[in-house]
Amino acid sequence: LFGAAAFWDVTQDAADRTLDVLLEYGINHIDTAASYGKSELRVGPWMPRYRDQFFLATKTGERTYQKAKDEIHRSLDLLKTDHLDLLQLHNLATQEEWDVAMAPGGALEAAIEAREAGLTRFIGVTGHGTGIAAMHLKSLDRFPFTSVLLPYNYMMMQNGQYAADFERLYAVCQERNVAFQ
Repeated sequence: LFGAAAFWDVTQDAADRTLDVLLEYGINHIDTAASYGKSELRVGPWMPRYRDQFFLATKTGERTYQKAKDEIHRSLDLLKTDHLDLLQLHNLATQEEWDVAMAPGGALEAAIEAREAGLTRFIGVTGHGTGIAAMHLKSLDRFPFTSVLLPYNYMMMQNGQYAADFERLYAVCQERNVAFQ
């Protein structure tokens, strides 16, 4: 997996050289987001030639239906593709944002619509911070997301509550066959 946030503010030449290395070493999953600076713009020129060689994931940080829908279409345009492999609701970490995104008229509706229209194959949820594993559990109770993405490192796992929530989330994801990133 290549985290294309690294393309936040690089030239197209630097992005091209990096993407050449990805191909050379068989790295086939690109993870980007509308909020990652120039990332989608830099990945886009590669997609017309190499789309079938990459699992392409992007994220929307918008919480309402129309704003998320607009951002998804903008991402597709910048990425120069007619579909994504994975569309993720990005950093859905606070109760207030979760309430908006998951409610009628929220970003989840835009993601479901995109999947039904063939604009994405899968829908996931991402987040950061010590409360995110618990929020992902809540998200999985609301909707059958295909994937979750969250931090896993020594320092985070020293937090007892986070570690317990993380382990619970991992078990639920295994049980439901949800990708765990």
